[in-house]
Amino acid sequence: MSIWSRIAELLQALASGEALSAIFDRLKTPPERSVGFTIAVISLGAKMAKADGAVTKEEVTAFRQVFDISAEDEESAARVFNLARQDVAGFEYYASRIGALFADDQDVLENLLEGLFHISMADGFYHEAENDFLKVTAEKLGLPEQVFRCIRARYVPDAKKDPYTTLGVRPDQPLKEIRARWRTLIRETHPDKMIARGLPEEAVKLATRHLSAINDAWDEIQATHSEKTR
Repeated sequence: MSIWSRIAELLQALASGEALSAIFDRLKTPPERSVGFTIAVISLGAKMAKADGAVTKEEVTAFRQVFDISAEDEESAARVFNLARQDVAGFEYYASRIGALFADDQDVLENLLEGLFHISMADGFYHEAENDFLKVTAEKLGLPEQVFRCIRARYVPDAKKDPYTTLGVRPDQPLKEIRARWRTLIRETHPDKMIARGLPEEAVKLATRHLSAINDAWDEIQATHSEKTR
């Protein structure tokens, strides 16, 4: 049974008027956590679409880059998206619940936030409302502000793109310490580790994108780091 079939089953409960947000009470253990992750990303994406008032073709394309949705599953995915937009529960609710669901796995939460940035920037604009939405989402997920700034710097054109921020280090640190931090991030973020923990395919895809940004930051630091701090 595909994850979308599992979601479709849960959606049947909504026929009686149960809110989409209510099904999170049933998603506390694997494999339900994978279902919860998927629903959370769709729901937060839907709520974010309301933040700037429109859903563009580019944003839909970006969403499909995060999720592999087969033709037979499109109806279930669209239903989740539409229900999330109509649900009276705010995006803070979804962010808080998914933050609690993955409180023991910050990497997943960071990748989720990165996926939302990827979708928000697909149309080439970063609206103030989207910034507010993503900042609060990061807080509700339980992520440090530094993580929010780091991911924003990777995606927003006018945000300062600092490789040191990406790795969470200071420019005045010795290169060997920065290398050690880079290696730690590689181990924590590697998609193989995500797969071994049984995390959903979407989380693995986001981790792959995050891993690329980490390696790019390390390459830039190696090329530009001051000899005085080596």
